[in-house]
Amino acid sequence: MVLDLHVISSDDGYTAEVPSIKGCESWAHGEDEAIEKTIELLKYYLQSPSNTKIKIDRARRELPLTVYKLIFDK
Repeated sequence: MVLDLHVISSDDGYTAEVPSIKGCESWAHGEDEAIEKTIELLKYYLQSPSNTKIKIDRARRELPLTVYKLIFDK
C-alpha cells in the first residue's frame, strides 16, 4: 500500500497530513517530528502493529508543500 503524506511548513512549525484519511494530521516545531507523529496516528487509524515498517520517500517539493510517499512493507 502507498499513501501520500503532505508536509506544509509555516513560520511556527510544520503540519503533516495524510489527505486520504480524514483527521490524520499533526503539528510540530520540526519536520521530522511532525512526520513521526502523523505516522504513529496513521498506524492507529489503520490498526497496524506498531512494528509495521513504513518506507518514506520524498516525491516532490514546492514550498511550502513537500509531498512524501509512505510505502508499507508486506
